Amino acid sequence: MRKKVSIIGGGNVGASTAQLIVQTALADVVLFDIADGIPQGKALDIAEACPLWNSSVSVKGTNSYADTKDSDIVVITAGFPRKPNMSRDDLLHANADVVKTVSSAVAKTSPNAILIVVTNPMDVMAQLTWKTTEFSCKRVIGMGGILDAARLRAFLSWELNISPEDIETIVLGGHGDQMVPLPRFTTVKGIAITEILKKKTIDSLINRTRSGGAEIVSLLKSGSAYYAPAAAVVQMVKSILLDEKRMFPCAAYLNGEYGMKDVYLGVPVILGREGVERVVEVKLTKEEKAQFKKSCASVRKLIKKLLL
Repeated sequence: MRKKVSIIGGGNVGASTAQLIVQTALADVVLFDIADGIPQGKALDIAEACPLWNSSVSVKGTNSYADTKDSDIVVITAGFPRKPNMSRDDLLHANADVVKTVSSAVAKTSPNAILIVVTNPMDVMAQLTWKTTEFSCKRVIGMGGILDAARLRAFLSWELNISPEDIETIVLGGHGDQMVPLPRFTTVKGIAITEILKKKTIDSLINRTRSGGAEIVSLLKSGSAYYAPAAAVVQMVKSILLDEKRMFPCAAYLNGEYGMKDVYLGVPVILGREGVERVVEVKLTKEEKAQFKKSCASVRKLIKKLLL
């Protein structure tokens, strides 16, 4: 039997995620949204492209959680997008209500699923999802670090005029302005960027990465990024479904790792068929530890507002 991935939220991120999964024939897809006709229309459009992609997986749009029953993976993108001059944190209470409703429904229909949370503020929404579903923390993962790392890789590739394929990086901490990119672990074919770029240039690229989502929101005027977030989700889905055990920066539950407890934060993890199979700890410098602690405090502040 083919694997089944359900995507909760038929907006731009959800629909783009559905398209990529179907196009690469990774799994059968169910696209759920509360708006009548939206998921059905988008799913039909994707299905009609399958002959052109030589893909034989199925894709279904629905307004019923019953159609998502027994999913292997559920991707939660439902919620309100950012508008200009809004931070991810401004969405806190509105999206918390959405995520709580979604999580409760998913826990009943797909009790064995692995959940990937995309809705912002993502780290807090991942923690809310974990609390609501009472799933093992290994099966609730937040998407953010992969996207932040991809943005930094893109900016570096333009600066260095080389392929982004040759660039690797790690971004720790919350998926927001307090994220912690690590220049000494950012390499071009194994060469640290600290060896080939000036600190001023690196700092400038890191600052652009931190405000990468806001930059897109300001350009779009309405809505937020979706192509890169969807691509990041699909990398996670693929690593889980195929048990690839790839290492990605994701929001995972920390229980002492990096000196933090009872909080979801972006750290390097190994993703396989069990979800987060382990958290990879790297030794941080004093400055990096301080930045990570500051990022954690920012996430905890939002968690406290939701009384989690």
